[in-house]
Parts: sequence; structure tokens; C-alpha cells
Amino acid sequence: MSFLPGIDLAEAKLSPIAPEPNWSALNAYQETITREDFLDLLNHVYAPSGSWKKFITLHDTDAIIRTGGTPFRLRFASSHATARAVPSYWRSRRMLPTVEPGRPLAGLKIALDPGHLGGQWAKMEERWFQIGKSKPVAEGDMTLAVAKLMVPQLEKLGAEVFLTRSKATPVTSLRPSGLKKTAAASLADRGVKPTAFRLQKERERLFYRVAEIRRRARLVNETIRPDLVVCLHFNAEDWRDPAKPSLVNANHLHFLVTGALSEDELSYEDQLHDMLVKLLSRSYAEEIAVTDQVARKMAAATGLPPFIYHGSNAVSVNDSSYIWARNLLANRLFACPVIYVEPYVMNNRSVFARIQAGDYKGLKKIGGVERKSIYREYADAIVDGLTAYYSNRPL
Repeated sequence: MSFLPGIDLAEAKLSPIAPEPNWSALNAYQETITREDFLDLLNHVYAPSGSWKKFITLHDTDAIIRTGGTPFRLRFASSHATARAVPSYWRSRRMLPTVEPGRPLAGLKIALDPGHLGGQWAKMEERWFQIGKSKPVAEGDMTLAVAKLMVPQLEKLGAEVFLTRSKATPVTSLRPSGLKKTAAASLADRGVKPTAFRLQKERERLFYRVAEIRRRARLVNETIRPDLVVCLHFNAEDWRDPAKPSLVNANHLHFLVTGALSEDELSYEDQLHDMLVKLLSRSYAEEIAVTDQVARKMAAATGLPPFIYHGSNAVSVNDSSYIWARNLLANRLFACPVIYVEPYVMNNRSVFARIQAGDYKGLKKIGGVERKSIYREYADAIVDGLTAYYSNRPL
């Protein structure tokens, strides 16, 4: 008998390549959160506008979660005083060892996730463009360059640093050719006619946007187990015709945390499960605190205004206009706090000129302004933000 009247459990489905959720693993979070805190996080961060109500039924002492089988029962703590400790592999700032003189990041374990892929893979991802005979712009190569600049800086400050990838090549062993059946099922689920072209594009998308990210998430959650992940990205504005990329005036900066799941997204059992793991692991407060500090440093260093979402796929979650909650696979799957950075519009005229200038030490006049290389400005701002945040603990 269903605990959720009107819900057909047979409707439960999984996202492409997603493993079947292990609902019993959520028993570790029994009585770790009060009803009030659970509801507050649902309504303001993870599933605003009531998108959760079709899948979760709240009672005074527990929540009943829709699953593909027997509904899962989550028991609430009766108060903050009686709440059990939240299990997690990561440590918040207050849980880290005391600061060492001259090493403000000592004791901190950081994973850097250079977004996307580089080299020959960048074109497939459509995170690559070239104007005339200019140097090609490939986001995956650029994010890796930033990560490699950050590593020695962070290590000098005392952090233990890991990369989810150190080369342009993918981490996953899956390839588009092995995803034919999955691609056909994915298109059918979305009601899209499976033409040869669409099937090829879907195989590629599932490879670089799903399989690759899921492999990095396993690396983070099962092997590295860091206190923090920094997802490095660059942004871009639409240029309509992919064959004729154009430069634009828009340039901006924003940061993302997990949240704003829609009713349609929560209808996928794995996404509902992932959301609850993020909510119950209580990473949100730490994510917001460290991201806010990094956002301040990066906004000051770059002078970039905040990007503003106008649709329903993202919500502003704190006083900073730079930080938004959005449902992305990477920050949803990483079980620890995540800083997801989206600076610089790659096809902005000024940014494009800076990318063409490459990496260099010191300052160079570009567009009449003395600037650091765009890679060093990016890396330095993130490191400065992390230093400011983690320095604020007892000596």
C-alpha cells in the first residue's frame, strides 16, 4: 500500500546512466535533522515553489519519501539538542585543526575539478570556438590551466590538493559508441524522434556531460573524500550559429550551489535521492559561507557584475547577488561542499582578447588596461577567497 495517495510507484524512473538509489543508506541520517530545518531547506534551497510535495509527505515526526519500491521513512530529530551527529567524510571550517602560522590552509583537503574536456574532445562538447585564424578557445584546456596554477599556491598555504583530471582526456572509460541503447532510451523518455543525427548527439552528450561527471563524482566521494570541491568553469553567451561564432559585449560572474529542483527533475528517483543526500549531509551552510567569501574576492579582482537568472531553473539563495541554487549534476553528486565557479564570458570581446594573449607573468596592457593574465587573475582570486575564509579559525 502506498504511503503517498495518488502516486503510482510504477512511475518512478531513473536518469540516463544513473545507478538505482540505495535508499537504505539514508538510514545514517535518521534523527539528524528537525522537521523545521528539513522543511526550510526544501522550500528555500532544494525544491522551492513546492516542487517536492508530490514526492515527500511530511508528518510531525517523520517524512515519507516516494521510491520505486517501499517508501522510505525519514525520522526527524525532536529538537536541535537531541539531534544525532550528521555523518560525513568532509569537515567544515570549525572542524579543521587550528591554523598554523604562515599556513592558513593547513589541514584542508581540496579537490579541484577542471570543468569539461580539452584537446580533441573540446569540439565534441561544443565548448570550443575559433574566429578566423585566431587561437582556438577551448574551455576544458582553460580550466585545467587555472587548476594547475592553483595547485602550488594552495600547497604552499598548507592545503592537500587533488585534481579530478590532470590531462585533456576523459576520466571515464565509457565512450559514445558504447551508449547507443542508453541514448535511444533517453530520447524516447523526452519524446524526441530518434534520427541518426539526434542519436549521435545524444550519445556524445551522455558521454561528456553524464558519464564523465559521474566518474569524477565517484573519484571525489570514494577516493579523494575532500573537505571541499572547487568546480572551475568559464561562461559563454549564445552566438546562434555555431559555425559563425560572434563576439558580444556581455560579461559577468556567478557561483552555483545545488538546489532549485523542479517537479519534473524530482520525478527521477535518482535525482530525488541525490537531493536528499545533499540536504541531509548539511553541506549548504558551509557551501554558502565559503562561496560568499570567494565571490567577494573574485568580484573585486575581476570587476565583473553578477549574472542574473530570469527563469525558474535557478533561485537566489542568500544576500549575495552572485550566488544561485541550480540543479547541475556535478555539484549535486559531490557529497561535500562545492564552489561552482562561472566567470568570464569567453566570447566577450575583452575576454577573447585576454584568452588570445595566453598566460604570462606580471601585467600586460590589453585593450588599454594593464591586466594579469586571465588565468592568473582567476586562480589568484579563488586562492585569496579560500585563504580569507579558512584563515578565520583559532590559532
